[in-house]
Parts: sequence; structure tokens; C-alpha cells
Amino acid sequence: MSPAQRIQELRQQLDRHNRLYYVENSPEISDREYDMLMKELEQLERENPDLDDPLSPSHRVGSDLAKGFTQVVHARPMLSLGNTYSLDEVNEWVNRCNESLGNSGGLLSVPLVGEMKFDGTSISLTYEHGRLVRAVTRGDGEKGDDVTANVKTIRSIPLVLPAGDWPESFEIRGEIVLPWKAFDRLNEERAFNEEPLFANPRNAAAGTIKMLNSAEVAKRGLDAYFYYLLSDSLPADSHYENMLKAREWGFKVSDVMTLLHSTAEVDDFINRWDVERRNLPVATDGLVFKVNSLRQQLNLGYTAKSPRWAIAYKFAAERAMTRLREVSFEVGRMGVITPVANLEPVLLSGTIVKRASLHNEDIVKSLDIHDHDMLYVEKGGEIIPKITGVDVDQRVEGSEPIKFVKNCPDCGTPLVRMPGEASWVCPNKYGCRPQIIGRLEHFVGRHMMDIEGVGDENCSLLYDAGLVRDISDFYTLTPPPLESLDRVGPRTAQRIVDGVEASKNVPFDRVLYALSIPFVGETVSRKIARAVRSMDRLRSMTREEILTLEDVGPRIADAILEYLAYQPNIELIERLRAAGVLMALPDEDLSDHTDLLAGKSIVISGVFSLHSREEYKAMIEKNGGKNVGSISKKTDFVLAGDNMGPSKLEKAQKLGVRIIDENEFLKMING
Repeated sequence: MSPAQRIQELRQQLDRHNRLYYVENSPEISDREYDMLMKELEQLERENPDLDDPLSPSHRVGSDLAKGFTQVVHARPMLSLGNTYSLDEVNEWVNRCNESLGNSGGLLSVPLVGEMKFDGTSISLTYEHGRLVRAVTRGDGEKGDDVTANVKTIRSIPLVLPAGDWPESFEIRGEIVLPWKAFDRLNEERAFNEEPLFANPRNAAAGTIKMLNSAEVAKRGLDAYFYYLLSDSLPADSHYENMLKAREWGFKVSDVMTLLHSTAEVDDFINRWDVERRNLPVATDGLVFKVNSLRQQLNLGYTAKSPRWAIAYKFAAERAMTRLREVSFEVGRMGVITPVANLEPVLLSGTIVKRASLHNEDIVKSLDIHDHDMLYVEKGGEIIPKITGVDVDQRVEGSEPIKFVKNCPDCGTPLVRMPGEASWVCPNKYGCRPQIIGRLEHFVGRHMMDIEGVGDENCSLLYDAGLVRDISDFYTLTPPPLESLDRVGPRTAQRIVDGVEASKNVPFDRVLYALSIPFVGETVSRKIARAVRSMDRLRSMTREEILTLEDVGPRIADAILEYLAYQPNIELIERLRAAGVLMALPDEDLSDHTDLLAGKSIVISGVFSLHSREEYKAMIEKNGGKNVGSISKKTDFVLAGDNMGPSKLEKAQKLGVRIIDENEFLKMING
């Protein structure tokens, strides 16, 4: 392959991985693998300057910009740091700084500051007169998204500073993180709901801070650590003293921050924290070293992408090798078959790992796993164990490759694979025990019917005892038969019965979610329920009518229609209704509703001063209009506030869609 071909290939790969990492929050490769690809590209471009391209990924910083947020230009660019995985390269950087600053001896001409590199999402906070006025993501380094409303929900971030010697105006930068405990809790909820799990706390933090509902952000338990202070009137000329001041003002500055005076101290710092980081409550992926003196930082200056006065040292992903005992195949609530590697127990990142998901047949084949292979297991910054490879040299002679099952491992039904999908599915939805029990567990869950006293184990007990064969049977339970079950005494039995009774007050949108209609998740259920108001209305709708509902595409519409076309499901719904489960939202006071916007599709964009976006959405619905998220030829007009998204503005102008401000809109609906 010629240099030109390899350069083109690397650029395409890096552009793709940038999108997966920064936009979709679903990286496919590790940071180390990404950095190796980038270094290879940079080397080839240096060797072949005639092949350079200003749009090459080597000349840009990845972007995490998301639609739905106002973009703000950073007063000072948020550059990325150069990084390395080598202790020797860190020492080379130290020596370069030392020589540039006029000292080639063992002691540094100016101390360095060693800090922990937290694995989250970067944030810049601006304070005016001691009050938080703006929080902006790193974005592309030049501009980011204004996420102030979401950041205000993070309890460790001060909104108003206590009296102190802080500058009247300053910016402080840090990392928003999701602690391990909060991450585990979040993934447990997602696993229970059979939603895709977050690969690591970094992805979860990045996804959370970009949520459009700050109330949901508040539930996630985000935290933040701060590591750099900027102002025209800083309290000190050293980074270390400035961060100590920031700690006094109420900012969370890590205790790991240490002054270092020699290369030996730098080496000791790396060796110490490569071990002790595993005891920290949040994910980390390396260390950062900075020249302490701000004046010397200015003297060292910047490259096009990063400061010369700082470097990041990345920890290698923790890896272990262990033997495969067997691959089991597990059936989920929706019938998806998941291969799971059952392993000889191995200690990894402080926990014993015995199992790791192999996700689907394609991954099993790509890894080429054989019976009893020695497998590499990694966590790195990830809490979820991941099989990353096979030690072929230790393969048992004559061992057979793992073959994906062709029939359901529980009920024996032949599996099917939908076109374009990676997963095999058991189609026996209503006769396969794991699917039935999965639906029972889903129904009683906290975000669904929230029936106290019924957990995973109790659902299996109730099913196997013949007391609950489908979700409507929960409403026939009484204490005496419950008390006959193992580990269920009188108090537990009564708690279950009381929980079932209380679930009759659960609103219709959660009931709809609890039914386990394929692809109809919590958010979609809420939007459908608010639009159709009742189960009877939903049952009467055609495919075309269902497709007009917000966030409902062909796959969801077809799943709803298939579910409602199956007579046993209709009978199930009627049994739930007869038991007292709510099958409609309560009647609204329609006295203030009009048809002024009837049949109109309206897009909202920008920041408003007279009402919030949610209030405007409610006004549109009350006046018969429909809120839509994107502009098309069918859009009637755009309600635009300040800082309307540039892409929406361009599209509206291109399509000739009318744009009105909030004053004109209010006149329109108020006559």
C-alpha cells in the first residue's frame, strides 16, 4: 500500500472513530488504539508533506457538539493535551521543558504539578461576581454547547461562591464524571430494562450532560473535579497556588495534585498512582503533568493543537488472561440470544471476573474462540469486562470453534435472524420461559408498575409455582398462597399484595411501558400516551396515524400493531383494566384549548426570554399544533429565539420555511 493510500485509509478510520466517540458516545476502540492510529498518520504526513490536507483529522480536535443546545465561543480555546503511554517519553518531555527554561541539571528549573486525569467529559465554568453564569462543554475546542441548566444540578459545583478573594470574573475548567457507584446503579437499571449498557463512566457522563431534561440529569449523580483557573487577575503566578485557592472557594480539586521537583519524583508519582488509582471512587485513565509557573507556561507556548507546557500520561488498560470454561446462551425478555463467556475466576481492576458478554454471533466469529481457549479480558476505564483476544499459542489441540446455537436453549424453538440485525431471536414470545419471566420482571420494575416486594427471584418463584403466568395474574394474588413459597413470609406476602394494589394508581404512560411492547421504551411510551390519551384510542389507530406520533418510526409502529393484533394481548389488557389498572390519562381541562394551530407542524429553536421552551411546546399542543424536532418541507414555521441553531436556520432558509419570533407567536395564539 502506497503512503497516499495509507494516509487516506487512516483519515477515514479516524474520522469514523471521532464520530463514534464524540457524537455518538459509542467508541469501538480503546484510547490507546486511537492514539496509535493518529501517531501513524502524523508520521506519514510529516514524511509526505505534499500529501497534507487542512481537513485531516490530525489538524483538528474532536467535537462533542449536540443539537438542541446553544453554541458558545470559548473566550480562550480549550485545547487537547499531547499524550503518551511511555515513562521514557514523559521524562523526555520533562527534559525538553527543563532545557527550554534554562536548566539541564537533575533539579527542574521550575516545579511541575502532577494531577490525576479523570475519565469524564470536559467542562468550562464562567463566574461573574461570585456567581455561576455559564457552563460550556469543550466541543471542538473553539466553541462548545451551553449546558448551564444541567451543570447546575451537580451538587459538588458551587453556584454562588462564599466571600473570598476570588476575581470578579474568571473561568475554571474541569472534568464532569460519573462515580463508579452511580454508574453501576445506572447500568443495573438499563440492564433490567434491556437497554444498551454504557461501556464506561466517561460515555455515561458525556451522554448525561447532553440530556435535554435537566431533571433527569439530576437523578444520575454526576460529580466534577477542577484542574485549571483562568482570569485576567489570578490570585497567584503559579498553577498549584491558584488551584489551592479554587479549593478554598469551594471547588472540588483532587487531593492527588502534587508539586514535583525532579524527574525521579515524576517517576515515583507515576508508579504510585498506577496502583493507587484503583481505590478512587471515579474512573481515571492517566496522569497530567503541567509546568507550575504561569509565566513559564507562556514562555513555552503552544503547538497548533496543544500546550507545550503540559502532557498526559495514559495508563495501559488492565488486562488479564484466563481460561474459558464454556459459552452459555441466555434468552432476554425480547427473545434476543446473548452468548456469555463463563471464565475461570480472575482478579481484574479490584473485582473478580467470572463472566463476560460476547454480545452476538458476529463477535464470537471475529474473535475465533475455541473450546477452553485462554482469553484476554480487559477493563481499562470500563467496568464491564470485555473479551479482547485469544492466546492461540495456548489453544488445546483439537479444540472446536464455538458454534452459535440454532435453537432456543430454553424452549428449543428454531431461532430467527432479522435482515440487517446482528442478533438471533427466539420467536416463541409467549411460550418461552425466560421471555415470560423477563416480562414479569419488567412489569414490576421501578420505572414501570413499581410493585414493592417482587424482585427477580420472586418472579421466578411465582411463575414456577403457577401463581403468576402472565402480568395480569399479579392482581389475583392473596397472602395465603404467597406464604407457601420459599423465603416468603407473612410480612413479605402482605407487602407484595399492598404493592400490587398501589400499582393501580400508576399513570397510563408507565402502564404502556410496562407491557413490554418491542422497541417502545420509557420515553416513547410517555410521548405516545400523551398524544393518544388512552389505550382504546391507540387500538383504533391505523399505521399511518401511529407514524404521525412524535419519535415513532416504522419499526415502532409495526411493533405496536403486531402486539395489538395478537388476541391474547387484547385479553391481557382487558384483564388489567378490569383489575383497576389505568388504561387512559385523566381528562384534561380543555377550556383553554383552541384549534388555532390545528394541523400545523412547528419547530422550536434557540433561547427564549418570555417563556421556556417547554412552556412554548405546551402552548403549541394546547392550540392544536404539533411539535416536531427537525425542519422539512412539511414544517409550517419555526419558532425561533436567540442563537437559533445555524444548521436549522440554513435549512429553513433553503426550504423557504417561515421563521417567527416569540412576540409574533404569542400574538398569533392570543388573537
